Amino acid sequence: MERIFVSELAEHIGEVVVLKGWIHKIKDLGKVSFITLRDKSGLVQVVVENSKIVDLKLENSVTVTGMATANSKAPEGIEIQNPDFTIMGKAYYEMLPFEVSGYKMKASLESQLDHRSISLRIPKARAVFKIQEEIVTAFRAYLKERMFSEIHTPKIISSSTEGGSEMFTVNYFDRRAFLAQSPQFYKQMMVGAGFERVYEIGHAYRAELHNTWRHLNEYVSLDVEMGFIEDEFDLMKLEEGFLNYLFQHLSKTCAKELRMHGIELPEKLDIPRIPLSEAQDILLEEFEKRSPVGNIDAEGEVLFSKYVKEKYDSDFVFLTKYPISKRPMYTMPDMDYPGMTKSFDLIYKGLEITTGGQRIHDYEMLKENIVKFGLVPEDFSFYLDSFKYGMPPHGGFAIGLERLTMKILNLTNIREATLLPRDMKRLEP
Repeated sequence: MERIFVSELAEHIGEVVVLKGWIHKIKDLGKVSFITLRDKSGLVQVVVENSKIVDLKLENSVTVTGMATANSKAPEGIEIQNPDFTIMGKAYYEMLPFEVSGYKMKASLESQLDHRSISLRIPKARAVFKIQEEIVTAFRAYLKERMFSEIHTPKIISSSTEGGSEMFTVNYFDRRAFLAQSPQFYKQMMVGAGFERVYEIGHAYRAELHNTWRHLNEYVSLDVEMGFIEDEFDLMKLEEGFLNYLFQHLSKTCAKELRMHGIELPEKLDIPRIPLSEAQDILLEEFEKRSPVGNIDAEGEVLFSKYVKEKYDSDFVFLTKYPISKRPMYTMPDMDYPGMTKSFDLIYKGLEITTGGQRIHDYEMLKENIVKFGLVPEDFSFYLDSFKYGMPPHGGFAIGLERLTMKILNLTNIREATLLPRDMKRLEP
């Protein structure tokens, strides 16, 4: 008999079914016990006479064969009666590191991360990664519908690709190499190679000396690059469209997981677009908050998001028109706003989740800008040469997957939205 998942039980009422999973909870009532079975899709109650319980222990993995029966008093309205158990994987612990079946997690986040294979058995913790899985699914589907091609770029790179002090070094056959901070140069090159529209879902690495609720040293980046654009507003429109598509997708595919976290997603997003200088003025006027030159800091992001929520009823805001001095050398200057660029950040519930903008596509202009930034064009020849052959106007953006997940679910620490986090102190598990 073929195994089914708990989520499929409603289609098999009145049938003998085979389930496989873990013993999540045991409630002994004397002559009878209610055992909760957990698989990747959910929980189900199994009713068993105590005389038939043999060596059942929390977190044993088991096969259960029994009758799927409707019962309005049972969780989800279904239970398994007259079961036979077969232990598939014996549990050898004396005491679990923490309770898996409790309503609230009492263990510290560090303890949960130390025992990740156990903490991820908690349904609410697993729900985070079901939602994250569907974010990636929606990202891929949305872009493929719009003629984007998925690419996979190198993560071991030479020093000339991006430079900077926030890069991890790698011994590459006795040569010094680095882990990529982003696929930026490569995705631009692929636009010029004729793909026109590309995206990548891949890891990025930042050797940042930060150990906060919002920082990771290894994270997943959702990257987009699009050719033949008019300006940066084409990119903001694309991202806003994706977020609307994503929220509709999550509402359909992750209703149970969203309920676990008490989340109700908006039906329609209409994201305001506000120049950075205007945001800085608002912070000063409304909150007496002074901003750093050419940016707003973490506290400013939170305060400005509060203002946007009250004024526009939006959890999102695009900040536009960043200064040339605060953007990479490939960012397109805005001729209508001297000293500014055609770039943007997307702030979501007080946290930057996206940086993007239009890129310089003219070879001579890009070469000149490299020099203006105090860099040597020859160090970028592998990248710069692709601009000699009719590179179209283009631009793109990158979304931090873990940051997006964290903010959708109102988590307090980005590591809760990371399967196996890598930060300043953690290399295991």
